[in-house]
Amino acid sequence: MLTKNEIDSPDGGQTYDLVLSSGSPRRRDILNQIGVRYIVVVPEIDESPRMDESGLEYVSRMAFEKANKGCQLELSDRPALGADTILMCDGQLFGKPSDFDAFREMITSLSGRKHSVLSAVAMSSRSNSGVLVSETSVTFRAISDQEILSYWQTGEPKDKAGGYAIQGYGSIFVKEILGSYSGVVGLPIAETYSLLNEFDVPIWQDS
Repeated sequence: MLTKNEIDSPDGGQTYDLVLSSGSPRRRDILNQIGVRYIVVVPEIDESPRMDESGLEYVSRMAFEKANKGCQLELSDRPALGADTILMCDGQLFGKPSDFDAFREMITSLSGRKHSVLSAVAMSSRSNSGVLVSETSVTFRAISDQEILSYWQTGEPKDKAGGYAIQGYGSIFVKEILGSYSGVVGLPIAETYSLLNEFDVPIWQDS
């Protein structure tokens, strides 16, 4: 199944340089921020981790599969970009919480502690492909049970890796960040620009 939206293009999507293989509004915002002209495709991907797969291997594979599928689905010769973000703590992979109990367990595990956010970005064309990964260290302050409940009730954690959004209400939990802020949001700008440059995708374009 494929859904396709033409966005940020005054001529109805006729002018674009990139296929964003992601439905994430946060990734759209970051591409808009650096002036990339793109369209969106949302391919179906099996996001189940493989047995004995490390967090680095998993996030890299997910980003590559999204980019590759987007490239296969797109009829033009434009390259496709895919991305994936996960959170790791004590060797455990934290994805999106399925319900409040899962969310509470996640945030309780992170409360007052340091964790790592791995954010992979991949690009794929008919002749080339590449994957880059950023790793960011994030430290949370201690979080009370009432804050955990109140934050869940905002609705923000439900579709976020690790159950929080650093660019939203979840920012109040962050004591320290070492690395890529945009990577924690969902698309590391430095790594993304490196791949865009490699694939000759222009930035700073008028929308």
